[in-house]
Amino acid sequence: MTNNTLADFNKLTTAEAEVLYQREVLSEGFAGFRRLLDTLTEAVKSAGDIEMEVVEQSVAKAKRLFPEPVDFSPSWEKVWPELECTIAAKKHIFANIPLADRAGEWQVIMDNPLVVQEVVCYPALTFEDAAYLYAYFRPQLEKSEYIRLQKIQTVIQEIGG
Repeated sequence: MTNNTLADFNKLTTAEAEVLYQREVLSEGFAGFRRLLDTLTEAVKSAGDIEMEVVEQSVAKAKRLFPEPVDFSPSWEKVWPELECTIAAKKHIFANIPLADRAGEWQVIMDNPLVVQEVVCYPALTFEDAAYLYAYFRPQLEKSEYIRLQKIQTVIQEIGG
């Protein structure tokens, strides 16, 4: 499969096509699986409300075809649960923020008030980018950490010079 788009992956509708694809990726090893993983990650990142179900099904198919991603790289030991949690968090955001409220500037803030460290802030985001960042970081929160997705209502910004 030279094109490795989500649409191409989803066209694998027969057991025979899936087995051929699986063999191709296994023969390519790390690089072949990395292309699939990059395609799925980009799909999770860019998916809107309507596409999330298709992306979720695609991740489930990839997990079924490659149940042990650690065979390609030790760093991918938890890649399927991580993607599944990101999808769940993004679906939660979509379910709780109406389309009419999504326009404008958004930001994601993360902090742990119990430790001395900097607050992490991703400002000036579109809703889509903020939703993905929130969904990406949400499953990784440690004890006492929090994450906030917030819409900016008023901004006063000045630049020094």
